Amino acid sequence: MSNEPFYLRYYSGHSGRFGHEFLEFDLRSISEGSSAAVRYANNSNYRNDSLIRKEMCVSDAMVQEVKRIIKDSEILKEDDSKWPQKNKDGRQELEIRIGNEHISFETAKIGSLVDVTESDDPEGLRVFYYLVQDLKALVFSLISLHFKVPSIHISLSRSPSNTFCSPDQTNLMAERIDKIEDVVDLF
Repeated sequence: MSNEPFYLRYYSGHSGRFGHEFLEFDLRSISEGSSAAVRYANNSNYRNDSLIRKEMCVSDAMVQEVKRIIKDSEILKEDDSKWPQKNKDGRQELEIRIGNEHISFETAKIGSLVDVTESDDPEGLRVFYYLVQDLKALVFSLISLHFKVPSIHISLSRSPSNTFCSPDQTNLMAERIDKIEDVVDLF
């Protein structure tokens, strides 16, 4: 299982008043699948910010955890044909290759769960939405730990006024982040 080809790429971006702004990361297995290279790029021209690039290697345990997250999400069973098409607000792309399975998704940027529930395929888009949230949290945690930059705080408010996540979804996200941090602590 650990020697199978593995590749993951996520992109979210748009072109607007401040030029081409985007967030992109990828994980690619190297060394016959025993580790992976992680690349991250974030370009924002707002207030003259510049391109941020980070690269690191992670062990096989991290690769296996990312594969588990992907497989548990069941994203490989989904189809983006009924998802919102990219538009002036931008697009998101997710490409995954695990062994002989290869899938690529493209959809409009998702502002909130309202966009998900109002789509033609709310169940499939919900799987995509939560997987992307998990993957972004994982990559931001890796960057924070690896480069010792100030952590990117993920608001996990447990108050009923949180309109983006139900208490169950918030608790699930907190549990997933704890699992990710446990795996990262192994390194």
